[in-house]
Amino acid sequence: MAILKVDTISGIGTEGSVFEGDIEFTSQQFLTLPKGDTTQRGRGRAVISGGREGHAMQFINIQSQGNSITFGDSITGDGVEGYATGSSTRGLFSGTHPSTDNVIEFITFATQSNGTDFGDTTEGRRSGAGLGNDTRGIFCGGIKSDNASTNIMDFVTFTTTGNATDFGDMTVARDQLAGVNDTTRGCLCGGVVQPGTYRNTIDFITTATTGNAQDFGDMENGFAHSSGASGKTRGLMATGYSPNFNTNINFITIQTTGNTKDFGDLIQARTFGAGMSNTIRGVYTGGYNPSPTPGQNFNIIDFVNIESTGNALDFGDLSLGANRVLQATSDSHGGLSE
Repeated sequence: MAILKVDTISGIGTEGSVFEGDIEFTSQQFLTLPKGDTTQRGRGRAVISGGREGHAMQFINIQSQGNSITFGDSITGDGVEGYATGSSTRGLFSGTHPSTDNVIEFITFATQSNGTDFGDTTEGRRSGAGLGNDTRGIFCGGIKSDNASTNIMDFVTFTTTGNATDFGDMTVARDQLAGVNDTTRGCLCGGVVQPGTYRNTIDFITTATTGNAQDFGDMENGFAHSSGASGKTRGLMATGYSPNFNTNINFITIQTTGNTKDFGDLIQARTFGAGMSNTIRGVYTGGYNPSPTPGQNFNIIDFVNIESTGNALDFGDLSLGANRVLQATSDSHGGLSE
């Protein structure tokens, strides 16, 4: 039997119970109290946006398995091909194809609805990487309207709305890169320098500060078009091109520096997919493989356990059909406190 000791109980009635003073628990069993406020309970939802096949959004519950469910529509009218980052309550998306708009839109993870205007990035671009913690979302790199790669990084504060502010520069201008993060650090992995030079560069930044990125190490596989998933300590990159379409999944330990290591393989060789995660599972969906001609988009969703190594397992399918160049984020990735 547990014994609950408090100094004062006040507000019983319409207000409900309010506890003041120290609370002590005695239990013969392991006891873990719920963390976060009520808006953060029941997290584990990932929202997938856009792609080349329309502007609809769909979601999955990462801790379970099954097909995606319709969430709403993007406000841009084009397929999102740019950036996705999320806090414990909001997801942000930016960048459209074939244009390079600077619109940022947001959704509330707990509520199925269309996107809502948030503000603008500092410069219109697409095909970059998004990352962040529970306070900030950061948009990194991309392709500008003149089809040149950029090294721009800018950020917003999730709880407000408004335009992005300059954060700093990446070490190399590039697009089609992957972003992974823990609660304090973000890493930017691989990418392309237009018109087609593949880079295995990994940069890192400290999320709570501003400033230019620093060198972290190199990717061994999947230099471009990779998708990121983040646990508490690890970042996983999958569905890359190096320069062949492959099944490789690589990982880094985010708080160290160094080159990627082999994790395992996806179910299907493909690229231009989307990555998402909670702190336990990394999930990858969609993608494209040009062989055999004329090529094929996929509706595959597969997953791995981030803290282990091994090949991916089947999760389900995209219910809205095969798609590529998707963007995804979740309310429970490794950049967020539990």
